[in-house]
Parts: sequence; C-alpha cells; structure tokens
Amino acid sequence: MRALVCHAPLDLRLDQWDRSPDPDAGQPGPTELGLRIAFGGICGSDLHYFQHGGFGTVRIREPMVLGHEVSGVVESVGSAVTAFEVGQRVAVSPSRPCGLCAYCNLGLQNHCMEMRFYGSAMRFPHVQGAFRERLVIDASQAHLVADDLPLSEATLAEPLSVGLHAITRAGSVFGKRVLVTGCGPIGLLLIAGLRRAGAAHIIAADISELPLSCAQRMGADQAINLAKQPGGLAPFALNKGMIDVMFEASGSDKALRTGLDVMTPRGVVVIVGLGGDISMPMNLLVAKELDVRGTFRFHAEFAVAVRFLNQRLIDVRPVITHTLKFTDAIDAFKLAGDKGRALKVLIDFSSTAAA
Repeated sequence: MRALVCHAPLDLRLDQWDRSPDPDAGQPGPTELGLRIAFGGICGSDLHYFQHGGFGTVRIREPMVLGHEVSGVVESVGSAVTAFEVGQRVAVSPSRPCGLCAYCNLGLQNHCMEMRFYGSAMRFPHVQGAFRERLVIDASQAHLVADDLPLSEATLAEPLSVGLHAITRAGSVFGKRVLVTGCGPIGLLLIAGLRRAGAAHIIAADISELPLSCAQRMGADQAINLAKQPGGLAPFALNKGMIDVMFEASGSDKALRTGLDVMTPRGVVVIVGLGGDISMPMNLLVAKELDVRGTFRFHAEFAVAVRFLNQRLIDVRPVITHTLKFTDAIDAFKLAGDKGRALKVLIDFSSTAAA
C-alpha cells in the first residue's frame, strides 16, 4: 500500500509501505479491524515533523508515516470482534494505551507508559502514523459514524477531543467569561466545545482574520485581532482582571503573557498550545492566586466527540477549508502551513471509501 512518509525536514514522500515490523500494516488479529482509510486531517504536529523534523527534543530518527486524525471503512474483522462488521464507517482514535501500567490503572490513559499514538517520534522505533491507504487497529479504537455524517467531518473527532480534554482540565466553565488565544483548528473546536459546556461569554483572540471569522461561526461572542488591535484585551484588565478561564492555544509566550494580565483572581489558565520554554511572571501568578494547568491529548473524550458529531451538536464544517487528493498530499501539507489561507486541510485517501 501507499503511505505518506516523512524522511527528514521538508522530505515528505508518497512511498510504498509494507514494512513487516509495523504492527499496523499486516492482517488484523483476533481483536483487530482492518480499515481502508477515507480521510485524514493534517495536524500541527504533522506540520512540525514536515517543516522541522520534530518539535522540542523530539526528532525523526527513521522514516515515519505521518498522521493521526483519520476516518475509514471496515474491510476485515478479527475473529473475536463482535461489535463491528465489514462496511461500517468509523472514526479512529489514534491512542492505544496498554491498559496495564500505573497510569492506565489510575484512569490516566493519556499518560500511559507504553502508549502507541499514531505518527509519533517520541518513542524509538517510532509509532508509525495513519496516513496510508490501509490500517490495522484494535477494535477499541473504532467509533461508529452516523449514516448521515460525512467521513470527512468524522476525521475532526480527534482535534475536537483535544479541545474537550482541555475543557475537562479547566473544570466547570458554566456561566464564565472565557478567553481563547490562538484560533487554529484546536482553538476553534475548543470554542465550539465551550459553547456546549455553557460558557457565558467567549472571547477569541488571534493575529489573522481567517481564524477569527471562523471563531465567530464556531460560537465566539467576540473576536479580537491582536495584530490590528494590540491593546484589544486591555478593557478586560480592569478591576484586577475580568477573565475567569483562559485557554492558550497558540504556543506564543506573548499571547500567554498578555492573557495573564486580564485574568481575574483565582482564575484558571489552561496551556493547550505547544511552545518553547518561556518565563512566567511568578509575582503575578502568586498575587492573583492563578491556577496554571497543562493539558495533554485525551482518552474518554474521543467517544464524546464522536457522539457530538453524530448528533450534530457540534458542526465542524466551518473549520475545514480544503480537501486534497492523496496524490496531492505534499501540496496539502504546504497549504496547511499557510495560516493566512487555510485552517484544517484534509487528505482524501480513497474515492472508493464512502464519504
């Protein structure tokens, strides 16, 4: 089969992929499913591998199939699987925790010591990704897609799950004033989740008009372009700050620092975007008694995300700006890196898979 393989920075190839050591490239075992991939969404981490060969200290050390946001159609079913059948349409959770380690036993599967997360160079040998024509998954990773939901939209269950987990980390947002800095696909889907979770007033901040326009379609009450209005958040700094909860989804130290100024005492700051090491104004954190929390991947939220999509409780269509064919995947990556033109770019892997 063909797969989209990153060999080095800016060296992305459409390769034949039949590596025997790859456990997701063969025939399904008793508890597994064989899928034909329909659509894949290009994520920020995929772009980091493509553009820079990794992020932080994580680097590609061998050719690696990219991708972890996918949907597909069941082609084969393991002998012990009873919940799925050939022809069913599914969204695929890219997480395969071991279920046995200390963190899995604590219900913290996203911190599994033996996690296999598609398209990740955090381990070596790397965990190969899902941007390929066919993929073998554990049946527990498959979530049925409603008949009237296009598989292209089902692909966004994964980034939506990231946003939902971030909301879980924040605690209740019901009735609160919330700021989201950084309106890429994660930030935009986070805004949709906040609207479902009952946030009273959602402020979206970014430096580009395209994501801000989409943010309002996803449920933001207010959109502020900080490139055009550098002091756009200043009114929220009155009376020690007026923002109850902040989600920093840009990875920018400047965005985080600006956001801290508008936080109300005992507010909650959730760091969603991956950036470099930054300094924090400790006096401000202490004086305002702020809670700063990280958020990493997801687990149980994936099933919730698929349910939201199946029931049309969240509409992801505004976030999808482009869909390119598998044979044009390299162009798709270049387009996804242009934040002025694109939000979520999808790859169409097979015209034979039901869309």
